[in-house]
Amino acid sequence: MSVTHDRTHAALPGAAGNAPEPGTAEIGGTAEGARNTEVAGDADIAPVAALIADAARAAMLTALLDGRALAAGELAAIAGVSAPTASSHLARLLDGGLVTVVKQGRHRYYRLAGPDVARTLEVLARISGRVAVRSLRQSRQARLLREARSCYDHLAGRVGVELYDSLVREGRLVEADGGCLLTASGAEALAELGVDVEQVRRARRRFAPDCLDWLERRPHLGGALGAAVLDRLLAREWLVRGTVPRALRLTGAGREGLGRIFGCKELT
Repeated sequence: MSVTHDRTHAALPGAAGNAPEPGTAEIGGTAEGARNTEVAGDADIAPVAALIADAARAAMLTALLDGRALAAGELAAIAGVSAPTASSHLARLLDGGLVTVVKQGRHRYYRLAGPDVARTLEVLARISGRVAVRSLRQSRQARLLREARSCYDHLAGRVGVELYDSLVREGRLVEADGGCLLTASGAEALAELGVDVEQVRRARRRFAPDCLDWLERRPHLGGALGAAVLDRLLAREWLVRGTVPRALRLTGAGREGLGRIFGCKELT
C-alpha cells in the first residue's frame, strides 16, 4: 500500500490584458478565474481544505482523533489560542461539518463528525512532515503515540500494527482488496475477547478495512471491527488512556492477553 503525492505545480500564465478566447476559461488567481474552471458535478473541496489548513483548527481536529468529545477550553489549550478565538474556530468547524457538538447541561463538548473526517485527517498525516521534537516532553509524547494510540475509534501504533500482523499471520484475517475477510478462527478469537462479530457486521460502516498507520507505515485494523476490538481492549483495561491526547498504554494484563489469544509475540 502506498500513497503518491505529486508536488509538481505547473504555471499557466496568461497574456495580461487579453480576454480569453470564446469557449475557453481564463485561468488565473482570482475568484472569478476559479469559478470559470469549476466542473459541474465535481466535489467542492476548497472550503473544507481551507478549514483544515489553519494551524489552530488543525491542532483541534488532530486532538479529536482519539474519538472522544472535548470541551472548548481543552481544545483552546491544545491549540494555544484564547477561549474566544477557540470558540470562533469551533463555530467554523461546526458550520463546515467537520465536528459535531454534544450538550450536557451548560457544557458543550466537540467531537469529529464521523469516520470519514477521521480518515481524511489520517491520510493528510501520511503525506505531511513530522513536527520537530525540541524537548524531552515532546520526545516522550512522540514515543507514547508511536507505541499505541487511538486512530479515531480503532487501535493504531506499534501495538495496533502487531495485532493486525498477528491476525493475518495466524490465519484469522485474510487480506483482500480494500479490506479484510474474517475467518472462523478469527471470529472465535474475537469472541474470546468479547466482540460480538455478528452485531459488528450489522454496523452501517465498512466491516474490516485495513488502515495504513501514518507512523509505522504498515496497516492496522480499522472499520467497525477495529472499533469493536478497541472498545473491548479498553473495557478490559488491557489498554488505558493517559494524559497525552490519543496515547494509550498497554498494561501487563493486556500484554499477556494479546499474546495468549492472538499470538502477539512481539509485545511480550
